[in-house]
Amino acid sequence: MDLKTRFLNPSLSKSEQLHFAQQMLALLNAGLPLLNAIQLLIQSTPRSWQGWLEDIRKLLQKGNSFSHCLNAQNGKFSSEFSNLIRVSERSGDLKLALLTISTQLEAQIELRRKIQQALIYPAMTLVTSFLLVLVMMVWVVPVFKEVFENFQAELPAPTRILISLSTLLQQYFLQLVLTLTLCAFCFICTWLKSILLQRYCDRIILGIPFFGNLYRLATLSHWCRTLGHLLQAGLPLPDALRVTAQSSNHWVSHDFSAEIFKHLTRGWPLGEALKRADPHSVLLDIETMTLLQISAESGSLAQMLSHRANTLGFQLSSRLNTLSQSLEPLLILMVGAIIGSLVIILYLPIFNLGQIV
Repeated sequence: MDLKTRFLNPSLSKSEQLHFAQQMLALLNAGLPLLNAIQLLIQSTPRSWQGWLEDIRKLLQKGNSFSHCLNAQNGKFSSEFSNLIRVSERSGDLKLALLTISTQLEAQIELRRKIQQALIYPAMTLVTSFLLVLVMMVWVVPVFKEVFENFQAELPAPTRILISLSTLLQQYFLQLVLTLTLCAFCFICTWLKSILLQRYCDRIILGIPFFGNLYRLATLSHWCRTLGHLLQAGLPLPDALRVTAQSSNHWVSHDFSAEIFKHLTRGWPLGEALKRADPHSVLLDIETMTLLQISAESGSLAQMLSHRANTLGFQLSSRLNTLSQSLEPLLILMVGAIIGSLVIILYLPIFNLGQIV
């Protein structure tokens, strides 16, 4: 989908897809036929939803399947959502598919909430400290510079360096902001158009110490949960891998699923396909690989994937809590050290005032 189409017809967020699935499940459990449930949703949902819901209603009246109606909405629903509906149409159990979708979306939203909750305080602290330093360099240091100009002695070296940096920042502040903004804009535009750059960035993120492991746990947990739910819904493993690759928002996970699919179609068993798809354990750890290999041989792959997703999610939550508790005092010390160092550097000439004057 191009950018123009995506802007004019944006996809539904995970929360909105969850709300739609829960509403549909409640109406179907109440005994309403599918078409009547859609008609009732049109009357009770926000105005922004009524256009595409009306389109679904018209397509249903023409005899199209529900999954076809969802796919016709230009990417409003994830491929995982529509494929689970498509599988349920084969088995005739649409309620189970909606329940599975709701469960998975709830898990994904909860995981994202935990990550945001753990990182929002460090991010706000870093931004605040950066703004404080910027204010001091642009507005506070020049005031001290005017005072120091009346001194008839040489200033300490740290003070001279700080004043020089402040002068440069004042002179080129606008140019610096414009340059950084332009660089960020060019990078974002290039990133949106270049799959190669997206792949490179995803691998770089996984290689960042500590934070990369958190990102790997989140990605692997999502991969296991998605594949497990698709298998439990009745999809064959190759089809489930294809849908998992399509629904992935991470290129390493996408390529991992595609590589497993390729090796399976060549006749390799799942255990060997996992090793060949990720020989350097970039995404898949040894424990997960071993458990999936054993469960595939015993016929309990779907259950093991769901269990492993929960385990990885618990590990991620535990490490996020540890990170949050550890970062708070470290960030406070860091901000205090930065601001304190700037204040001390500015007051060094005043401390030595007797020698300078």
